[in-house]
Amino acid sequence: MQETLKKAQILIEALPYIRKFSSKIICIKYGGSAMENEALKHCVMEDIALLKLVGLKPIIIHGGGKDISNFCEKLGIKSAFKQGLRVSDTETTKLAEMVLYQINKGLVQHLQSLGVRAVGLCGKDGGLLHCTKKDANLGFVGTISGVDTALLHALLERDYLPIIAPLGMDENLNTYNINADDVACALAKDLKAEKLVFLSDIAGLYADFEDENSLISRITTSEAKALLPSLQGGMLIKLKSCIDACESGVKRVHILDGRVEHALLLEFFTDEGIGTLVVRDE
Repeated sequence: MQETLKKAQILIEALPYIRKFSSKIICIKYGGSAMENEALKHCVMEDIALLKLVGLKPIIIHGGGKDISNFCEKLGIKSAFKQGLRVSDTETTKLAEMVLYQINKGLVQHLQSLGVRAVGLCGKDGGLLHCTKKDANLGFVGTISGVDTALLHALLERDYLPIIAPLGMDENLNTYNINADDVACALAKDLKAEKLVFLSDIAGLYADFEDENSLISRITTSEAKALLPSLQGGMLIKLKSCIDACESGVKRVHILDGRVEHALLLEFFTDEGIGTLVVRDE
């Protein structure tokens, strides 16, 4: 009986959060170990299915960097990185598109099995993401120059869950590989999302990444900007995206550890929450 009562209490604790976020758009950038470990992947998909079925409007933006690297290695294509981004010539870009398509449709299938109507897209569909070349030395790596979310709004209104691969096109219809964090940020801003969530392989943002006890549970954009000079690589890009999203109208941005089972439910529907929350200065 005590165990049953505990379960009831958990549901009661979740109720005000379900009420608060019902019908709100939630952008989830999905990557890291939560994509590679099948048990973790299933936990994330279960979480997202539950968010959808209780009335939220989640959108998934996924990466695929490690899978792309693995395929390049199998085919004898050498991967090069600059500024934390993959150098993408024509051959690498075609390979990336193939791998991202496979990942995308696998996620669609997984969510369909959980009773959610999912639709797989990339930024080329419906003119969703317009790009320009980020840097001549990076090849077909794109910077987002425009966003058209009309297709996403149409899908959300018809109760579909969009799953988006980070590809876009320029005015000459060239395909570009885009950093998935940048895609998640751009879409969350344009959609005026209630939340933007980054699932990664860290517990959150640390004041000192050498000290596991220095996890920052809540930080304002001005405090986050002060930390930027001490960061590099993927975390620098991610925190810049968090700041940009907050300052552009996204109410809350979260960095969560995707290695924790049901991290999304713990953050969304419990009083304690986990990870790091980034908010605008009051």
